[in-house]
Amino acid sequence: MNRSFIARNPSVLYFIAALGLFTAIVTVMSEATGAGLISTSFVKTLGKTLCLCLIAIAMDVVWGYCGILSLGHFAFFGIGGYAIGMWLMYARTEIIVAESLAGQVIPPTPAEIEAAIGNQIFGVVGSSEFPAIWAFADNLYLQLAFAVLIPGLLALVFGWLAFRSRVTGVYLSILTQAMTLALSLYLFQNDSGLRGNNGLSGLQNIPGFEDSGQDIISLAFFWVSALALGAGYLLFAWITDSKLGNIIQAIRDDESRVRFLGYHVESYKLFVFTITAVIAGLAGALYYPQAGIINPAEIAPIASIYLAVWVAIGGRGRLYGAVIGAALVSLLSSWFTGGGAPDIDLGFYTIQWVDWWLVLLGLTFVLVTLFAPKGIGGLFDKLVRKS
Repeated sequence: MNRSFIARNPSVLYFIAALGLFTAIVTVMSEATGAGLISTSFVKTLGKTLCLCLIAIAMDVVWGYCGILSLGHFAFFGIGGYAIGMWLMYARTEIIVAESLAGQVIPPTPAEIEAAIGNQIFGVVGSSEFPAIWAFADNLYLQLAFAVLIPGLLALVFGWLAFRSRVTGVYLSILTQAMTLALSLYLFQNDSGLRGNNGLSGLQNIPGFEDSGQDIISLAFFWVSALALGAGYLLFAWITDSKLGNIIQAIRDDESRVRFLGYHVESYKLFVFTITAVIAGLAGALYYPQAGIINPAEIAPIASIYLAVWVAIGGRGRLYGAVIGAALVSLLSSWFTGGGAPDIDLGFYTIQWVDWWLVLLGLTFVLVTLFAPKGIGGLFDKLVRKS
């Protein structure tokens, strides 16, 4: 007798219920509803954390389930952020320029407005002309499509070249890291068309919602982020529970045997690599309007390494483990580096957590690897079995 999807995966129901309850509590306690028990800035932090949880489960699928240690998935995350950031910056600047030119006796021509927008956006890098990649920056729907299609296309091309050559293991990880580094270095250049080191800023100002406060906007993004995380969790839970999921886990455990059984291993790996890149792009498109700014440093290889650390701490091969790891590390990082954690005066030395947070994170990663290789999720599994 075949059991239902939920019966085979009760953790999915628990996760969706917990996410829904969490969303409702934050909503009721936020400043947007008048309670004011949770500040607008913390609602943004929670919304960004949900986006990081979404890319974490994508990373868990590609690494924990398929065995591909990608050190480049944060590049896809950043591409999604840049795609939506271009529209946000263009549309917002267009409103500002139109208001500043509205009082002229002779109305400005469309060409003059376009030139003024270009000067506002690219004046910081000594230019006023729109690069070719900004051709559709005024179209929200196309930029939303680009936020997922471009990461997917890049992953498809890169994965096809790498997997058909049967690059595996540490060599594949190095290649993904090299791809991320190349993209980051390119974006640092002023002639990249994306304002170089300055990046895109002011993304928290949503065109069309000028009359809405940041409390309302941040709560709306929090809802959308929660919805995206829930949908992403369901999608990946369904994939990993299916025959496809069994095959990709078999590839992780013994790729040669799966190939011997007649499966085209490269196609399965390419599918997983591409679909997770698409979800990473979606997560980035939701994250950066809440962060308010994106620059090439966000795509640096170290960001993808942090992503792998989150998944390892939470427990790879468990979707909820990836969520636990990303949420825990992200919130602790905000607390330690944001001045929330008090400094410790030892008399001869003062521990300032802003400087020591990465050391603490690295130590935690080492301890988890040595004493809890299955991560926090593995410890949770043991507790459930004992009960």
